[in-house]
Amino acid sequence: MEGKHAMSDLILVLDEGTTSTRAMVFATDGRAVSGAREELEQHYPKPGRVEHDPAEIWDKTLACAHSAIEDAGGADRIAAIGIANQRETVVAWDKTTGEPLSRAIVWQDRRTADSCVELKEAGHEANVQARTGLLLDPYFSGTKMRWLLDNDEAVRSAAGKGTLALGTVESWLVFKLSGGAHVSDASNASRTLLLALDGTQFDETLCELFGVPHAALPKVVDSYGVLAETTIHAFGRAIPITGMAGDQQAATIGQGCLSPGETKSTYGTGAFVLTNKGAEIPCSANRLLGTILMQESGRRTYALEGSMFVAGSLVQYLRDTLGLIDNATETEELARSVEDSGGVAIVPALSGLGAPHWNAEARGAITGLSFASGKTQIARAALESMAHQTHDLATAFAADGASWKALKIDGGMSANNWMAQDLADMLDIEVERPDFVETTALGAAMLAAVGAGLLGSLEEAAAAMRGDVKRFEPAMAETVRSARLAMWRKALATA
Repeated sequence: MEGKHAMSDLILVLDEGTTSTRAMVFATDGRAVSGAREELEQHYPKPGRVEHDPAEIWDKTLACAHSAIEDAGGADRIAAIGIANQRETVVAWDKTTGEPLSRAIVWQDRRTADSCVELKEAGHEANVQARTGLLLDPYFSGTKMRWLLDNDEAVRSAAGKGTLALGTVESWLVFKLSGGAHVSDASNASRTLLLALDGTQFDETLCELFGVPHAALPKVVDSYGVLAETTIHAFGRAIPITGMAGDQQAATIGQGCLSPGETKSTYGTGAFVLTNKGAEIPCSANRLLGTILMQESGRRTYALEGSMFVAGSLVQYLRDTLGLIDNATETEELARSVEDSGGVAIVPALSGLGAPHWNAEARGAITGLSFASGKTQIARAALESMAHQTHDLATAFAADGASWKALKIDGGMSANNWMAQDLADMLDIEVERPDFVETTALGAAMLAAVGAGLLGSLEEAAAAMRGDVKRFEPAMAETVRSARLAMWRKALATA
């Protein structure tokens, strides 16, 4: 980066979430220099279906990137680009025109539940789990890709002509940014059901099982290094793309969970717990997921993962659909205003139950209501359900030999101090929250900084970029904890 771009010392991160897209510019000391954000429209064509418009994702990502770059002093300041993205969401586009062929099917979408049941009943789950670390659930990309081929004429036609490109959101963005590179980093590729945890590229036999054409899939690449380069047209000069990871893997890296056993939980739209497993390929006996945390020069670091489908989206539901609160921050004040939830428990299975239950048919429930129950009790129960779901995961991780010694939390919901303390209390371990909770974007920045040679290693990047943390120590009586868990188990039985 010498010579005319000697001033190129900043990293542009494209943080592609479920409800919004963001661009942030970071310095190598972790400072956020600038940022821009746009909401993404959520399309719900039928119950259980969630879609995005890939053209909107691209247009808004590019607009945010231009805005953030301008505020940071122009494209000459940008040394590299990092991308973090909502995982499992499937985009289908035409390789020749570069245009989307259908709406994207979002990770929350449950439309392939029946085909997952068929594959399970045909006895495929044990083999699929052993090879991919994943379970047969509509959450993952493979069955979504098959659904598009079966149900969308434009997708089927492109497949017939050999022009179909299928990928997750980062591969769509890289294709558009680079003018045609079709790649997916290993962390995202490991969420498709089509990559064996020990396989270098997408697996022909898995593609056959799910009925996905191998030729439509991207090349699997490292999570950092020079992975692609933007066209000159995108930002006025070619900028290398040097870091990519699925959002939860990026958050794990952003939290500095770089050693085996270190664990983070991100409370965003859903909530996701990852424990670093090092070079050991994880295989869960408790319906957790084995996933690729990152890949460098073909070498992989793995993680054990548990996913809760509903976290922040529950608070959003209380606000937007039920009208119980005006804004999300009210929940902390409401929760503090009462001693307990008055016997009210919420099972937030609004789009099924994730790990360790994996019940796609479960539905949300509010139990224990009486005339004494109001919005205060419901708001508190909503926050309590985060610790309850996390406790279920902690139990499953421990059973898989991956007990948590401490938990690092992040994501929008983690800013709620009451909830952070409740997690420490219910899990009976120290909970740590960084002052800068946008760890997904930070993780992508760390990967890109190391990938571009701005910093020497991820350990160096974590030391330079992570900043200060706040710690929450457990302070709950065992009797209270036991009563809460008993109430939760009873509520769970009704979902």
